[in-house]
Amino acid sequence: MKIISDVNELKTYLKKEKKIIGFVPTMGALHDGHLSLIKKAKNECELIVVSIFVNPTQFLVGEDLDKYPSRDEADKKICKLAGVDVVFLPQKEDIYGSDEVSLKAPNVRGFVLEGATRPGHFDGVLTVVNKLFNIVNPDYAYFGKKDAQQLNLISLMVKQLFIDVKIVAVDTVRESDGLALSSRNIYLSKEQRKGALKISSSLYEASKMVQKKIYTSKEIKKAMSEILKPLEVGYVEILSRDFEVIDTIEIGNTVILVETLVGSTRLLDNIWL
Repeated sequence: MKIISDVNELKTYLKKEKKIIGFVPTMGALHDGHLSLIKKAKNECELIVVSIFVNPTQFLVGEDLDKYPSRDEADKKICKLAGVDVVFLPQKEDIYGSDEVSLKAPNVRGFVLEGATRPGHFDGVLTVVNKLFNIVNPDYAYFGKKDAQQLNLISLMVKQLFIDVKIVAVDTVRESDGLALSSRNIYLSKEQRKGALKISSSLYEASKMVQKKIYTSKEIKKAMSEILKPLEVGYVEILSRDFEVIDTIEIGNTVILVETLVGSTRLLDNIWL
């Protein structure tokens, strides 16, 4: 496994390899969710690149950039055991200059849900992902469905900017008790983690209601909100996969999303129906 920090070195190396490249961009603190992306990439590609870069431009003032978990040595070991070919481990100055060209998230999809309370967040996400795509030039790039809005916007960017990469969405990985894996779960106390299970429970209830042929968004959201009490809920939303509000569940074209604050930790989860 090669570990590369220099942008030009990585571009030169990958160009010489002339293999089908699978790319997994991460912010480190790797867990089984990331491993599921790597496994999917290995099944479909010849050369696997994992980037580890905590992107400063997607954090707002007062957010947890400075305390975001960093475990570079452990992450490198995990990548090696997983059969990754290249770990790209750049520093901020490798990615950003002093007078930056940046991307803007779309005016509608980029400023609802996460974007409503974190203005500028998706500008940073799209800018860094675009940079990473230009560096790695992958054939396939792998993202988890848990960050559904991010996945939607990256897919939109690829389409609208005519970027030659196929985006592959990978199912959310959960703990045995249903909690969606997240690097931020380490912030939770034992009691907070117990409370966080209300998130997956609310989504499970939504799924059960749909199985009983209850398709009204208002009714499902009401039931979910009851289960989520007393958590501080940012949103419970039912959208089409194009991120348009829908009044009735459409099987095969629906995402149910939840954002909550558990203690001081912001957690996201969703189900795709």
